[in-house]
Amino acid sequence: MLVNKDNINELAWQKMDNLIPAIIQHAATGAVLMQGYMSQESLSATLASGKATFFSRSKQALWIKGETSGNFLNVEQVLSDCDKDSLLIACSPIGPSCHLGTESCFPEQKLTQQNFLSQLEQVIASRKGDDPKDSYTAHLFSRGTTKMAQKVGEEGVEVALAAVAETKDDLLGECADLFYHTLVLLADQKIELSEVMAVLQDRHNK
Repeated sequence: MLVNKDNINELAWQKMDNLIPAIIQHAATGAVLMQGYMSQESLSATLASGKATFFSRSKQALWIKGETSGNFLNVEQVLSDCDKDSLLIACSPIGPSCHLGTESCFPEQKLTQQNFLSQLEQVIASRKGDDPKDSYTAHLFSRGTTKMAQKVGEEGVEVALAAVAETKDDLLGECADLFYHTLVLLADQKIELSEVMAVLQDRHNK
């Protein structure tokens, strides 16, 4: 169930003394970032503010994730499970989500290869303001859209050539180059990978 301010009371609050476990998931990569507990009051605050707000069982009080560190969790979607006694909350994190300074409270988890593209997309975006002398990605951005587009074209030709005249390893390397340079071009055009995926999904569903 998609949770909103109008159906909060439908959740199974009585099962756990008015607290429901909330799993926080990275909206882009799918990584599990942390787990906390929410009361009706904290969930209402979350939906109203757009920032994940939990109930601290130790302090018996509400706390906004990031209110001290600045590492807020901007909420994209709140879902309940089929029994309505747990929450899955998709968030866009600002900084590390764990108090130990790691991106996730589950740092050993392995992202799927597909989700790694989303992670790479974020890394590319973070390099925009870097010194071109220190970062190849920043160097690409500094050359402008035309040069980036030309580079994608060159990489596309190299993929085609590798497919017909070179080894599998060569083809894999050229495909990786094409994917990377395409992500850089998308970032330059302020287009998110999710927008491209939405087009693919729409075509698939027709």
